[in-house]
Formats: sequence, C-alpha cells, structure tokens
Amino acid sequence: MTRQYFFLFFSITTSIFCQQDTTLTGTPVRLNEVVLEAKVIFGSKFVARNRTGSSYYISPEEIKRFNYTDINRTLRAVPGVNVYEEDGFGLRPNISLRGTSPERSAKITLMEDGVLIAPAPYSAPAAYYFPTIARMQAVEILKGSSQVQFGPFTTGGAINMISTEVPDNFGALLNASYGSFKSGRLHAQFGDSRKNFGYAIEYLNYNSNGFKELDNGGDTGFDKNDLVAKFKVNTNPESKVRQALEFKFQYADETSDETYLGLTQDDFETTPFRRYAGSQVDQMNTEHTQFMLTHTLDFSDYFRITTVGYRNNFKRNWYKLDYLTLNGQREGIADILEFPNVFEDYYLVVSGAANSNADVLSVKNNNREYLSTGIQTKFDLHWTGERTFHDVEIGLRYHFDEEDRFQWLDDYAMTNRQMLLTTEGIPGTDANRISDARAFAAFTMYKFKYDNFTLTPGLRYENMTLTRDNFGGNDPGRTGTDLSSRENQVDIFIPGIGFNYNFQKISVFGGIHKGFSPPSNQEGQLPEESVNYEFGSRFGYGGFSGELVGFFNDFSNLLGSDLAATGGTGSLEQFNAGEVNVAGLEVLLNYNLLSNSKNFRLPVTLGYTLTNTEFLNSFGSDDDLWGEVNAGDELPYIPKHQLNTTVGLEHSKFELNLNGRYNGEFRTMAGNGPIPTEELVPSNFVLDFAGKYFYNENISLMLNVLNVLDETYAVARVPAGLRPGHPFGVYAGIALRY
Repeated sequence: MTRQYFFLFFSITTSIFCQQDTTLTGTPVRLNEVVLEAKVIFGSKFVARNRTGSSYYISPEEIKRFNYTDINRTLRAVPGVNVYEEDGFGLRPNISLRGTSPERSAKITLMEDGVLIAPAPYSAPAAYYFPTIARMQAVEILKGSSQVQFGPFTTGGAINMISTEVPDNFGALLNASYGSFKSGRLHAQFGDSRKNFGYAIEYLNYNSNGFKELDNGGDTGFDKNDLVAKFKVNTNPESKVRQALEFKFQYADETSDETYLGLTQDDFETTPFRRYAGSQVDQMNTEHTQFMLTHTLDFSDYFRITTVGYRNNFKRNWYKLDYLTLNGQREGIADILEFPNVFEDYYLVVSGAANSNADVLSVKNNNREYLSTGIQTKFDLHWTGERTFHDVEIGLRYHFDEEDRFQWLDDYAMTNRQMLLTTEGIPGTDANRISDARAFAAFTMYKFKYDNFTLTPGLRYENMTLTRDNFGGNDPGRTGTDLSSRENQVDIFIPGIGFNYNFQKISVFGGIHKGFSPPSNQEGQLPEESVNYEFGSRFGYGGFSGELVGFFNDFSNLLGSDLAATGGTGSLEQFNAGEVNVAGLEVLLNYNLLSNSKNFRLPVTLGYTLTNTEFLNSFGSDDDLWGEVNAGDELPYIPKHQLNTTVGLEHSKFELNLNGRYNGEFRTMAGNGPIPTEELVPSNFVLDFAGKYFYNENISLMLNVLNVLDETYAVARVPAGLRPGHPFGVYAGIALRY
C-alpha cells in the first residue's frame, strides 16, 4: 500500500514537471558559490531552498514572530516533522522526522552549532536535555537525501540549532514578559566585534507556576536558567591566510515539578488539569555545561579547514513515582492508570483517595550523569569551471560518550493526601551501571554543478564500540564483586546521492540514501537500517511559492526502545521490529495576499504532512511496549495527517500573526482500523496569536495568546496516563534593543 502511494505521487509530479508552463519568466535559481561555516547546515533560506534534498531553515525573523519558548510550537510549521507533547511547555520534546520513532527525539541527529547535543548521542540518545529555543538565532531541519554529512542517525534527518552569533557591531537586547500561570521570561544579550576580537554574552531565565493543579496544592511549574558566552579572536581580514578561534561556554539548569503520572480516561474527561496527590514529590533537577573551541583556517576563498573540540556534561535526577506495592504485589503507574478498575486499590492510593501503610509508594531517584566529548574537523574545497562548480567536503570525528546510572528508591506512605517518607533508599541500589560508546565517523560529499543541474553523491562511515558495565544493586561501592559486562561493535558504510535541477521558477530534486540508527550495547544486536527515497519540487511565481515532496522509507530492521517515557521499564534495551514501510507527502505553500501594496504584507503559509506507516511482519514487542504487532499494523505515535497554517499582517509599525495547527489522531499501540479508546490520542486544533507594536526602532511591545480557542485536548498517553496540552494563556512583554 505505501509503495503504491509513493510511486503514484512520483508519476503525477513527473507529469506535471514535463508539462512545465512556458509562460513563466525569470532567471533560474542558482546556488551561492560559497563555503558554508561548519556550524551550519544551510546558513540561509536561499541555500536551504537549493539543496539536493528536502530542507527547511527557520530564520531569525520566523523565530521572533511568535516569540515561542516551546520548540514543539516552533517546529510545527515544518512539513515532515512529527511531535507529541508531554508537559505543555516543551521542556522535553518528542520529535520525529518522517516517521522515525519520536520518543525523546532519540532517532534523529540533534545538534547545536554543528555539534551533537543529546546527552549521550550514541550510548543513550534519549534527549532529556534539549536546548532552549528562545535563545536560538535559527533552526535548520534536514529531512531528505544527501544527509550523510550528519550522523549517527541518518534515517529521518537532522536538526541543527544555531545559537546567537558574535555580532559584527555593538548591540544589546533586553526582552521581558509576564503572563498566565505566573509565567515570566527575562532574556538579555549584548556583544560587539572589533578588528581582531569579538564577544557575545547572553542570559535567559524562563519560569512558570504551571497550569496543572495538584490535589494537595503546590506548584507544577519550572524554573530554567541559560547562560552563553562566546569569545572570538581572528587575524586581519586582509591576511593572506585567515584564521579565527572561537570559544563558547554554555551553562543551563532546570528545576521542574514535572511527573510521569498522568490521568485515567475518566479523570481526564472531568478534570483534565488535575495532578494526583501521588505526584506531589516529583521533581526534575538538571545541570548542563558545554565547552566548545572552534578553529577556522581559510587558506583562500576556496579552501577552508574547520576544527571543533567539544565537551558536554549533563547531570539530572528526575525524582518521580515509579510503582506501588500492596499486599506484596507490585504494579507500575502506567498499568494502574490504564486499568484503574482492575487495580482499584492502587488507584485510590495514587489519587490520594485512600491512605496506605508504610513503603507502599516507591519514588525513584533517576539519578544519571552524562558525558559527550570529541573532536571533529571538516575540509571544504571548491573550484569553478567555465560552466561548472565543484565542492568537496571531507569530515572526520572522534567521539566518546557515557551514561552513568546511579539510582535508588525512596518509599512513602499516603496519609490524608500527604506523602510521608517511610524508608530512605541507599544510592546505587536500584540501577548501578555505566554505558559508553567510542565512535569514529567520517564522510565525504561531492557537489557537482553543471549549469542548472546539481548532483551530490556522498558516503558516510561509522565505526563504534558500545559497552556496558553493570555493577548491580548489591554493590553501590562499585567494587566489581557482581560486575557483568557486555559489548557490541558496529562497522558500516552509509551511502547517499541527491540531485537538483532548476528550470525557470521551478526546480526538481530527489535522491536515495541509506538510513541508519545505532543499536544498543547488547552483544550481536544489529543496527536499524533502511533505504530512503524522496522526490519533489520547489516552485515560485509572483508572490506564490512552495514545495511538494513525496518520500518513502523502506526499513529492513526497525528498532524499538524500552523507554520509561513511553510506559516501558526504562532499561533502554532495544528490540527488533522487523520490516516497516513509511511513506508520505509534504506540502508547503506561501503567498502574499497584498503583493501589490507598498505599506502592508499579508503572508499566508500552509503546511501539510501525510504519513502512512505499515509493519510488514508480525511479532510480540518486548514488555508489550507496542502491543501484539501484526503485519499491516500502523506504527504508534505517528499521526497520519498534520496541517499548519499561518496568516500575518505586517506593517512598519506593527505585526499581527495567527497560527493554527491541526494534529491528527494517533494510536499508542500498533494496530489498524478504528483506534480503541484506550489506545487513542484524539486529534486537536490549536490556534495561537502573536502581536507586536514597534514604538520606535529601539522599543517594541509584544502580546502572545496561546490556545486562543481554549481547547482542552490530550497530547499523549505516555509515560503513564493522559496528559493535557497548554490551555488558554496570555503573555505580554517589552523588547528593548540598541
């Protein structure tokens, strides 16, 4: 079925392109013949529109338009991006590109300034840390072919967030806002450049009391801090060989009263913003630091070498209710909320409706420390012929990352809706293990351009050794008395090729590449592999422009992961899901309804994504994470339909913008046909508004309204129970610029 969708689209679009309207006028779109910085994928909308593969560049203007702090809301305008929310504020997003598993964004390559940013990208890629979008200058999304430059995850694509760069001239910004749920934001930055030195300093605080209501009172919000400092020295611009050295330091911390505990179906329908008393002590505490040193060596305008050394440290302890034990029988919170009638006694304690004896509620200290460090270099050489352009990129990276789990359980009693600590756990007696990965990656990409035709063949190589040392719950001192170890090795080549041809006002692009995701450290486990195809067109005429893309991902070995975030045990063990097909259609249309006006712009943007998924074999997933899977079933967590539209009214003195997002229903267990109620996350439509008034060039006033229609909707049934999206909220602020 999915193959037929793809090839039908291929035939239709080919027919359209062959019957090109000869009345279109204008010059062909041509690529800039420049060497891109190593920290960017595209660097501009122009380069993104001309890449041999589906791509999108969220510009600084687009980020500022809605002034979002939630990455989910920022990305939803991009076709081919699937997200499901968890907390309503975007603290821990679940992002999928073209049907990859979205859980904790663990199946896509996440980067900040061209450097892997997930806590442990190879050994534990679940993104419990995610950079704050409010401090980003731009976001780049690469979904299509010719993406072998970026890994280790090459199936769905890569997302690169570009932090605020060192400015060319002195500038300063102060952005402050306050609104619903006692939510506040303070964002300050300043920087300058001289002939041989530049700097940028940035601080962001974002906090809220939260929109959920604990049964026994208390905050359900968060407090986040972010500090970034960049210092750059460089040779004289007129030097024959130009060099630059940039040091970046980033620090972030978070305290959030977040929980894995959602609501039962009945409770969500009556009190969707309720938080059970059993979640009152749940809290996430994190701390993240990044050090980056980037050296750029320009031998000429045609040859550049960029080398980056990086070190990311992340530590977190998510203190949260894990399970209950009554009469010697232990039950996890996911099962209790899914089957409250079966586990009624447990449910009454979790909800605070019944008291309990000592040591009934077990709260886990999910204490982990992560390290991600390495060095990478990229050689970029290009030259031109009479009608040709050639660009060769060679990249090398040595990387090491590690996840250190040192966890324990505290036991509580429930008394009059208050949780009382009855037994304090011993650190290291729950999970006590270290997983690490050593990886060498290399790629080469050749871009050949002849007149209006561009071809980009490339090859990536990944070699990794994944290990785990498990000290066991009886050895918190890690003496090695009960040590068990295991190791898995992977050695793989990942090819890809893409093309682009520019007609007048229209271009055709496409390609094929190998999809890859690393396995776990289970000995002998095979990686996830697929063959991915895409074919599409970009077009523009007058004030109308757009993109139409069809894609087909043919998985020969899809891997699922046992994540607590999806109702699993949290072991991170992966399991083989076999052959799966994912096919889809992405549409992006832009039009300015007031193209003839000198004083006003009325831009309208429409984005649509169709995603069809299908298992080709039957199996029982480990721990029933996806249920009993039969051939023909659909993948869970992926909606079939997504639609996003933005309408704006722009003037030199003000901006008004409306954004509407329709997210189709999706299932939480593999299946086909109508989705059972207990496995359904219904569709929703959410409308946001943003307004700005420019008092003068230095002062602007802002108003944001989230969920204008005040729709009450569910965003997920994981980690445990139904969870609501952000309700109606109003936020006002002021921005001062110099």
